Amino acid sequence: MPIFDHARLAVGLSAMALTTVAYAEEPASAPKVVQQFLGKYCLECHDSDVQKGDREFESFALPLKSVADLISAKDIIDQVTLKEMPPKKADQPSDEERLTLLRVLREGTVAARGKIESSGSRTVMRRLSSREYENTLAALFGRRVDTLGLTADFPKEKTSRHIDTIGKSLVTSGFLVDQYFQAANRLVETRLGKPVMEPKNWHFNGHFIQYEELSGSHKAAFNYRYLNLYEQPNTDTRQGGYGHIEDFLKGVPESGFYDLEVEAQALHRNTHFDHAIFGIDFSEPFIIGVVPGDITKGHIHYPQPIEPLLASSVVPDEKPTVLKFRVWLEAGQTPRFIFPNGPYESRASVVTINKRYKDEFKIPPGTSGVSRTHLLRDGDLPHIRISDIKIQGPVKEAGGSVEEVAVFGQGGFNPERALDQLYAFAEKAYRRPLTDTDRAPIQSFYDKRLAEKATPRQAALDALKLILCSPSFLYLSEITDDDSAKALKPYDLATRLSYALWAAPPDAALLATAKSGKITEPAELKKQVQRMMADERISGFIHGFLDSWLNLRDLGSMPPPRETNLTYYAEDLPASMKQEVRLFFSDLLKRNGSVENFLDSDYSFVDKKLAKLYELPEQKTLRLADGFQKVSLKGNAHRGGLLGMSGVLTVSANGVETSPVTRGAWVSENILGIPPPPPPDVVPAIDADVSGATTIRERLAKHRADPTCAECHRKIDPLGFSLETFDPIGRWRSNYAKPKGGKAPAPKVDASGEFPSGETYQDFAGFKKIIRETREDLFTRHLIRQVLTYASGRHMEASDDFELDEIHQAVKADKRGLQTLIVRCLTSEIFRSR
Repeated sequence: MPIFDHARLAVGLSAMALTTVAYAEEPASAPKVVQQFLGKYCLECHDSDVQKGDREFESFALPLKSVADLISAKDIIDQVTLKEMPPKKADQPSDEERLTLLRVLREGTVAARGKIESSGSRTVMRRLSSREYENTLAALFGRRVDTLGLTADFPKEKTSRHIDTIGKSLVTSGFLVDQYFQAANRLVETRLGKPVMEPKNWHFNGHFIQYEELSGSHKAAFNYRYLNLYEQPNTDTRQGGYGHIEDFLKGVPESGFYDLEVEAQALHRNTHFDHAIFGIDFSEPFIIGVVPGDITKGHIHYPQPIEPLLASSVVPDEKPTVLKFRVWLEAGQTPRFIFPNGPYESRASVVTINKRYKDEFKIPPGTSGVSRTHLLRDGDLPHIRISDIKIQGPVKEAGGSVEEVAVFGQGGFNPERALDQLYAFAEKAYRRPLTDTDRAPIQSFYDKRLAEKATPRQAALDALKLILCSPSFLYLSEITDDDSAKALKPYDLATRLSYALWAAPPDAALLATAKSGKITEPAELKKQVQRMMADERISGFIHGFLDSWLNLRDLGSMPPPRETNLTYYAEDLPASMKQEVRLFFSDLLKRNGSVENFLDSDYSFVDKKLAKLYELPEQKTLRLADGFQKVSLKGNAHRGGLLGMSGVLTVSANGVETSPVTRGAWVSENILGIPPPPPPDVVPAIDADVSGATTIRERLAKHRADPTCAECHRKIDPLGFSLETFDPIGRWRSNYAKPKGGKAPAPKVDASGEFPSGETYQDFAGFKKIIRETREDLFTRHLIRQVLTYASGRHMEASDDFELDEIHQAVKADKRGLQTLIVRCLTSEIFRSR
């Protein structure tokens, strides 16, 4: 983390500024407080002459004016908080003196941070993020590009306060520029540079070699006659998680659609073995999926960086059935088959069956137990059996490939009109009309390649790569003629709006309003915002914004232990967790529902997996095929609103255990918009146990015995205590886990708390009631700031407060509708300005 960011984070107290504690009835000014404290306790060792420890505080004063001042302030805050300075032998300040100094320093650093970080209320020119880059290419070329993994080797995107659209954070390195060139070359050559190829046929009905550990038993039992899937791919053992075609490792010769015919059967779904051994729902039919594999990218039986689900189907039980799929495969990719709802870790189930059912098998003399071979021949091990695979392709596309039409228009490439075709594509790629300055390098490069004896088509393809590496494509330029002008020009406004709502380039309708200039008119802009929100591409905003606002992109980055959270992995709960939040947001957006539903609601959207996790009645009636359904939560004190959703509860925990501090800080920052200051760098983590304390509440009570710690914790902890009724993945609990190695009972969860403002609650429902009744304005205003920050590409500043107030009042007047909020944000002067 850059040292400046570290200093900024350390003092991000904002509206949660420490309660004023004065030396006397008439408080001294902030600069005087600092001057008096340093002069009395610090300058003897840290003046300009001595500078003990390379620290000089004689010149330190408020207001802070530089990054160096922020670093010094951070150092003083850390040392005073820990009482490490002044040293023990020196005179010691009172707790009141310490708290007053900490208050004025934190307030001073908040003010200084705002000035130093300020972008002058203007958006720094930014490039496309990796997700926007792929979305843009898919829109320009007319087909998904995730099968290519173009951004797989890109540097990890830097976010700013979890938001990935901030111009100052989206830097471009030399390495990234090189990756852009490689990605453009691969995309163009793979999709447009491939030779015309007649369809071919492949047929495989044997030599189905499996994962190494299964190979011997499969040869002994079937002589590799079948390709068997024994477990889902999301496991550690990989035993039958991925089924590949050993004789087709080289993959398909060219990118394109390929037709697959797979003869498969679900075996032993009615196994007589104890169903609990396998950890799956046998009431559900077995599902087979197809994902790409590339032998050059890693082990063929293991997960690979590029493996989107290409197709899936239910597998019948009765008899082998031919299942047909049409899938897109890139050159060199081979189809692999997965069992998404299969057992978890096949090896463990085989070991258990060996122990519990060995008397059912005739074990040859000299062997120690039931081998997998015996189990395959004579047992009821549930699995999917594939006996025959046919592949045909690439399938010819009527009228030419989608990419050919998207780039060169109907009829495809025409050497006589090559430059006009390239200019037309560049105009779409640059999202605005071309200038002579834009055309010159395209023509120059095209002519240069012709002079180098390239064919006209290859010269055009190379010029196409040049366009895809142009700053006009990679950057949202937002150029105006006058440097002092703030209002975005029509095409820049259209582009900003499109990437805000769709994370993709403008469509023809939006570009038409830009061309006419009408988009700068408030009524037309509002009309376009409403039109675009009703389009299915609004998912680009929903996914990107929720990942930023609620930090959902980190869901799964700190996974819980497998042994205590098997369903989290076996049922791929992170995918369901994210989808619940997305559907809830989408529903409010469509019907302009009140944002107060984010704080508490009597409904949500769940699939069968979440219904079971939440212990809802629908777990008995929902099927996997039903997907997500809207369910009532009336009378349910355990759920409702964002804070009752497992995705939020998981991302606000650390994966292993829960903490009121961690979740309280998350609620403060993400729900109320009040970033709490992190602890000083050298404060040790709260131990698992402190002098006999048995619960996290008792441990925190000991920790808060220090007044300097108590000041922050009394504001953070009440926001997290009520959430202790949820475990690290959002399951409801009344008790903590039993202490290991002892006979003591499991400690009971105490979900009560008291806000610094005096309100008390006894449980989760009471906590939500207080938040909704007393802090709804805080939440709404924070949501407005987050939408504007995400959409404009810059953080809001003090100079934006007046317009934020106006938006807030308008949203309140319209019953806090989410659609109203977003329309107001995207038609505001803030959004329409550079």
